[in-house]
Amino acid sequence: MRDSGAGLDPQGAKRLFDPFFTTKPQGMGMGLSICRNIISAHGGELAGANNPDGGATFEFKLPVAVEEPIASK
Repeated sequence: MRDSGAGLDPQGAKRLFDPFFTTKPQGMGMGLSICRNIISAHGGELAGANNPDGGATFEFKLPVAVEEPIASK
């Protein structure tokens, strides 16, 4: 996901995925932490970075699953 906002604060970026860290007045600080835990549990990665032209991009990567054929009885 890419946005065109202010981007990630360098100090805040270090804590971005920490539980209860938020930059929003009414935020709980759980969203990115939960997302990263779910993606990690499936063998993936979640990352966020500033865009050169402003805003930030978040991306996640998941491994490809290979289905095993069902054995005939």
